[in-house]
Amino acid sequence: MPLDIAMTVATLVLMGGNYFFESTAVHEILGVVLLVLWAVHITLNRRFFLSLFKGRYNVFRILQAVVNCGILLCAIFLMVSGIMLSNHVFAWLGIESGASFARTAHLLASHWYYALMSLHIGLHVSLIANRLGLAGAFKSKAALVATRVVAVLVAGYGIYVFVIRGLWKYLFLQQSFFFFDTERGYALFFVDYIAIVVLFAVAVHYVAKLMKA
Repeated sequence: MPLDIAMTVATLVLMGGNYFFESTAVHEILGVVLLVLWAVHITLNRRFFLSLFKGRYNVFRILQAVVNCGILLCAIFLMVSGIMLSNHVFAWLGIESGASFARTAHLLASHWYYALMSLHIGLHVSLIANRLGLAGAFKSKAALVATRVVAVLVAGYGIYVFVIRGLWKYLFLQQSFFFFDTERGYALFFVDYIAIVVLFAVAVHYVAKLMKA
């Protein structure tokens, strides 16, 4: 759980591009940190990837495999494009070509990674609640209803932010550069992006419930 939380926080910070820090080196270093965390995460969950070609697939397992493999594919593209664009950590490699492709790939992969990560969280809501010791609290009908109401409200705000922030444009390459809305500020950036995580997580959580029904 600490590993998953660290990866989520790192992703949220990295989604702000180079706007949070004066030096682009910080963004590159955080990217390397996320890559290392990913390596540890895959090692700990290697059984999932080793079992991909075993057993029968139902609709839910297909969804889970698509989401998880999609995240891994995006992570690979982020790693390769990040190395190509590096001006600090990997500058010693002397890569001078392919910058245009790398920028487009990095923008596209980062936003799909973010969306798929949110779906991944939604597929493991029950597991997360158990590990955080919250499962017992949801046995109370009042607590369960309150949680669902809050989740729906935050997800509703997430829909608004998804449009206002223009994330759909990045997912389908309708915008070729990352725009940071300084008027909304840094704190609201995290509130907005967390709301979008909740939006995707809530949506896939209930879709998965329907699949299992």
